[in-house]
Amino acid sequence: MGNLICMAKKDGGSKGNNGSRSSRRMGVNRSQRKLLSEEELLHRQALSMALHQHQLSQRFDNGSMSRRIGSTSSRRKNLPDGDALANGGKQDKVPENLENIKIKKFVLIHGEGFGAWCWYKTIAQLEEVGLVPVALDLTGSGIDTTDTNCIKTLAEYSKPLISYLENLPEDEKVILVAHSTGGACVSHALELFPGKISKAIFVCATMVSDGQRPFDVFAAELGSADRFMQESPFLIHGNGKDNPATGFMFEKQLMKGLYFNQSPTKDIALAMVSMRPSPLGPIMEKLSLTPDKYGTSRRFYIQTLDDRVLSPDVQEKLVGENPPEGVFKIKGSDHCPFFSKPQSLHKILVEIAQIE
Repeated sequence: MGNLICMAKKDGGSKGNNGSRSSRRMGVNRSQRKLLSEEELLHRQALSMALHQHQLSQRFDNGSMSRRIGSTSSRRKNLPDGDALANGGKQDKVPENLENIKIKKFVLIHGEGFGAWCWYKTIAQLEEVGLVPVALDLTGSGIDTTDTNCIKTLAEYSKPLISYLENLPEDEKVILVAHSTGGACVSHALELFPGKISKAIFVCATMVSDGQRPFDVFAAELGSADRFMQESPFLIHGNGKDNPATGFMFEKQLMKGLYFNQSPTKDIALAMVSMRPSPLGPIMEKLSLTPDKYGTSRRFYIQTLDDRVLSPDVQEKLVGENPPEGVFKIKGSDHCPFFSKPQSLHKILVEIAQIE
């Protein structure tokens, strides 16, 4: 299918001859104050959500429970991102025919180091238009209390997602959304439950082919798996230096430049206090994907064009080697479009949900 590109709309506005320069300046200042107020509101909600999640983590002994985060209230305001601001601060209207969408439930799967918390903007935006977002913590992520050093397989890492799908009613389907290495978990789920997944959306994610490891996608940036396992300074040896590495985590300053080069400062601050080490075993495991199961799935890919973790060239290679049904592109987005381009991401998710 042809590429659908989500681009910023440039609107220079009209310059009236009668309006005074001072009145225009006052209008701009009022608009800026309004946007800042909306941003402050949304970040207060994020902080409240993070606190609530922390309280939940103290309440549950078994952190592997899958749970939904975010209120069911539809009163939250959307925060315009760069695309909307370039259009005079006015957000594009969401299509009125969303009631006709058959599959309304989105299951959001985070990438390495993240947790369900990273989707807070996407959750708010999807709920506001009547869709049903469910964000899950993978094993050892977010508020799940499992020690990441004990997670050795993709099946263990993906267990919250697999349990969720197992418990779905027989007549219910969902749309899966995967970020980064969460793509491997979604691919694993597509192989196990092709009949329960209406569509799978890979957001700058590891959409691998049969027999490929998630790590192989990053080989161009990180080198071979053997070299990474021997030389990387980011490895974690949870069982002692004399034993194989159990996880990895980038140093915070490096993480800021890699993951969040276009993200708002407050979202970066939220990430810096929320991200956790990632288990190494799941990304080193080769996936077994068959034509009869995984091959029958409807897959879509969202490329991020200012991505320093998974470069646009690597993403282009992924969709070339394992072609999805549709490809979308977000200009000006880093590796975390849920932070840097939330409105653009939202519009694409809604558009994909509407595809028959």
